[in-house]
Amino acid sequence: MLPRPGDVLHVTRAASVQFARPIMFRVIRVHDWPTYDGWVWLNGYELDAAGDAVDRRSIFVQVAGLRQLRTAPQPRQRTAHQRPPVTRTPIRVG
Repeated sequence: MLPRPGDVLHVTRAASVQFARPIMFRVIRVHDWPTYDGWVWLNGYELDAAGDAVDRRSIFVQVAGLRQLRTAPQPRQRTAHQRPPVTRTPIRVG
């Protein structure tokens, strides 16, 4: 399954040989660019041990080699808020 924006991934050598030193990565965007079967371009942030973003990166990885640490929250459904009717009182000038 493709990652989604907001997912936090553990990216290791299983995803690409360039990750001999594993990283944590928070996905911003999954590109729909044509690539080899099973590979994908991701934009996002490399995270430090505390989960803070330290570097923005684009990475080319095998989806099967990614390990998901946290999934993005499901989008909330929008509900229409109704405003109470406005009552107008006449202003007396006098």
